[in-house]
Parts: sequence; C-alpha cells; structure tokens
Amino acid sequence: MEEVDKVAGGLYTIDRNRTHLPALGIFAKAPRPGQVKTRFCPPLTPEEAAHLYRTSLFETLARMDHGTFAPTLFHADAPDWFAAHGRDLPRLPQGEGDLGRRLERGLAYLLKQGAPAAALIGSDSPDLPLEQVEAAFALLEKAEVVTIPAADGGYVLIGAREPHPELFRDMPWSTPELLAATRRRAEELALDYRELPPWEDLDDLAALRRLIERSPHSSTARHALVHLAHHL
Repeated sequence: MEEVDKVAGGLYTIDRNRTHLPALGIFAKAPRPGQVKTRFCPPLTPEEAAHLYRTSLFETLARMDHGTFAPTLFHADAPDWFAAHGRDLPRLPQGEGDLGRRLERGLAYLLKQGAPAAALIGSDSPDLPLEQVEAAFALLEKAEVVTIPAADGGYVLIGAREPHPELFRDMPWSTPELLAATRRRAEELALDYRELPPWEDLDDLAALRRLIERSPHSSTARHALVHLAHHL
C-alpha cells in the first residue's frame, strides 16, 4: 500500500512493504563533463574528471550494496541514466532546493518508510569502509544523530533516528565550517550527537593521491593509476 509522503512535499510515495532495516541514502549526479569534479579541472580535463566521478560513483554503489541496511539512490538529474546504471537500487529524485533542503527531504523520506534509523552519504568517498557505515547505524541505536566527519571540515555521513530539519537549514554548505555548525546546532537542539573517526572526500588532486596511498586496491585508485597517471 502506498500513500503520499507529506513530509517530502508530495515528491515521493511511501512503500509500506519495504523491510524495516536501517536505510542509507546515496546522493549522486550523472557523470557529465563540466558538471562534476570541477575542482579537478585543471589539471584534469572535464572528460577525465567525469570519468573519475563515474568510477567513484560506481564503486560507492557497489560497496554500499553489501551492507545490512537498505540503500536508496537519490539522483540530482538524468533519471534515465540512473535507471540504466543504478544497480537496480530504489531510485528517487533529490528534488528542488539547496543541498540542505534536499538532504532534509531525503532523510525524512527514509525515516517515514519505517526505517529505525537513516543515514545519508554522497558519492565522493568511494573507499569509505562499509564497516564505518555499519558502525554509524550501530551508534544510532543509542545516539540521536551521528556523523562521520570529513577532513575538509564537513561530513561524509550524517544519520539520525528521527527527522531534525534544523540540522539542514541555514547551514554553511560547502565550507570548512559545516561540521562545527552541525555540532553547535545539535547542541542547541539538545540532541545526543556522536561522531565516528573521520574519512575524506575526493575533492581535489591531493585527495586523490591520498586515496591511492590509503586504498590502492580500490576501483577509483586503480582507475586513476591507469588513466590519470600523467597528472599524479
């Protein structure tokens, strides 16, 4: 049985037949040259950056498809492309609004599905260990909000047991102040907020070099070593 999800502004419907596992939302874009990984250009060409992002996305989807949680892919654009390349995961549009509004909507939707906890990640941390995500859900059995901090001052994962829209509103997105602002907001809301050890987003060439050193056998590292060695 389905009903319209009013929390998400009618954008999604709720499938009451889904198993009540913890839910992971994966936010992604289609790998179009000039629209993804633009901080790599130069030295990468837009085409090289798009292929790098495509590899990172595919590795993220493959890795997260093996957890003890239910993954859902939230795409920003190109629904036909994701229908062809989305690994048969449930797929939903991110919808309109800034990043905070889209994250707020996605987390609320996953929780309204009946998940005991939900978390969101991007497709920019392709070697994020599955064990780290599992640990976040384990921590959410007690904590109200959990993050995996990012090395750049943001976070690579945020999770909660209930919707908390204020965590996503009027926040300094895409700046080094995001994590600190999230901590302050959680404190203001008197939430039991916890953090796991940090990880790193794939944001620039220096981060790619560190990924290769940290996870040389990952698909993204192998792609870079074969196709982008002249930039490394």
